[in-house]
Amino acid sequence: MNEDRRASGSRTIDEPARKTPLFGEYDLVVLGGGPAGIAAAAVAARAGLSTLLIERHGFLGGMGTAAGVTNFCGLHANVHGELRQVVHGIADDLLARIDRLGGLNAPHVLFGGKSMAQAYDNAAYKIAADDLLSASGTKLLFHALAVGVTMQDAQTIDALILETHSGRRAVRARLFIDASGDGDLAAFAGVPYELGDGAGNMLYPSTMFRVNGVDAARAKDAWATIPALMQEAEARGMRFPRKGAIVRPQKHPGEWRVNITQLKNDDGSAIDGTDARQISEGEIQGRRQVMQTFAFLKTVPGFEDCYIIDIAPQVGIRETRRVTCDYMLSEADVLECADFDDTIGVNGWPIEEHISGDVIFRFPDIPRARGYNELPFRMLLPKNMRNLLVAGRCAGMTHGGQSAARVSGACFVMGEAAATAAALALGSNAVPREVDVGALQNKLSAQGVWLG
Repeated sequence: MNEDRRASGSRTIDEPARKTPLFGEYDLVVLGGGPAGIAAAAVAARAGLSTLLIERHGFLGGMGTAAGVTNFCGLHANVHGELRQVVHGIADDLLARIDRLGGLNAPHVLFGGKSMAQAYDNAAYKIAADDLLSASGTKLLFHALAVGVTMQDAQTIDALILETHSGRRAVRARLFIDASGDGDLAAFAGVPYELGDGAGNMLYPSTMFRVNGVDAARAKDAWATIPALMQEAEARGMRFPRKGAIVRPQKHPGEWRVNITQLKNDDGSAIDGTDARQISEGEIQGRRQVMQTFAFLKTVPGFEDCYIIDIAPQVGIRETRRVTCDYMLSEADVLECADFDDTIGVNGWPIEEHISGDVIFRFPDIPRARGYNELPFRMLLPKNMRNLLVAGRCAGMTHGGQSAARVSGACFVMGEAAATAAALALGSNAVPREVDVGALQNKLSAQGVWLG
């Protein structure tokens, strides 16, 4: 029998009991430093809450930096034929800081005019996020991995347990926000969650990479011609991990980002980002695919002399746990541009479903439809929890709804709303579920958030 598999089965060891040192006590602890966590921590600290943001990497940005996405999606929407920015609030402050560093592209049009996205420089994003949180008064703890919780009772978290380079530590808070992307904190607390579409299918991960040395004049609009070139290469016998290649220029026209890989298990299913063995295999598989697709890229006009400058530090995960909340945003909500009485902001991104071998986009009926759906406060409230909110790609969404609202624009919205609700709850000695929605919406509007 394979020793690895035996060790992961029923075999266990007994660990001695221990007393875990308390790292600190705060009004609010935010787990995860992606867009949702950045927004939540900055907004909470500005509201006067003692706030700790915990991140397992040594930098902020989540998948946007760690997975090399280098592209904000969902900040804009096609509103009855007009392309415009619909996500504001704390996101505007972060964008301005990236722009002042010279690291922000103008938005570029996608899907034949149906939407827009905005590229950024990875280093500028990291530095701008540091600056934003430092200016807000947020405390940061990097290189800290969440591994468990202690509970006051079945509905109330007492402390989050971390592994750090200083050893095992605990942090206490009056309220917690799970912005981990994987729903780690909620899962540790026993909150029910969904994984995939109910049949075991999750959105497929990718390994992103960037190249430099592109002759921009010759490459021209290569993002539009590369799919046809891939078809020609396949006719010659070359094989690609998936269709739907995304190859776009960065701030410097000689640097391009490449999103063309797809990571799967031997049975064809998507790599599970919560499974240690699968994601380890995915990292190796991803770099192998990078080299295979890079060989093709060098045959594209303008790319002959390009070279790889970066393979993302980690696999780009699109979907793992989705926490069961008071409301689960659905695919129909996205496609029908749903309204909600408890709106906290909007999502303008379409359904982007990464299926086996391909990427499928589904849109509202643009331009007759307004091109965005509102996001309800209830999708941030985990079932049966008193001092926990969730924000980001692990929030209350179905598989289809998460295929759209997992992107950075919606994550900024959810993070800002979760923190604002936390401040209102703590200010009135209430639990988040008891927050007056009208007061929450008024506060968000005052912060510059567009509610739809």
